[in-house]
Amino acid sequence: MNKFLLSAVLLLSTLATAPVQAQSAQDFILVNKTGYALSEIYISPAKADHWGDDLLENEDDAMEDGASQKITFSNAGRVCHWDLKVVYEEDDSEAVWQDINLCDIRKITIRWNKKSNVTSATFD
Repeated sequence: MNKFLLSAVLLLSTLATAPVQAQSAQDFILVNKTGYALSEIYISPAKADHWGDDLLENEDDAMEDGASQKITFSNAGRVCHWDLKVVYEEDDSEAVWQDINLCDIRKITIRWNKKSNVTSATFD
């Protein structure tokens, strides 16, 4: 009994002191419901002159239809408004959304409408 109690106390103290990754106000989940794979995802501060690095460049595969990807920010500061660009794997076509207030959004779901040939997004 004493060994069990000591083990439990050690485990709890380890968990209590483990570093916790802070969540940035801009972090969100991107959900792909387009029916197609995405080969590239870019995000940049609103109205910036260039896109940052491809967020999928270290991934082995594209972001498949139905998949979700957590987008995290390590150094976003107080910038809340961002632009988002996705590139389709099939034909390299792009969809862009501008001036998204990521401080108020936790999930972005993108969909492609076959009839209108337009990619849209919902923000939750």
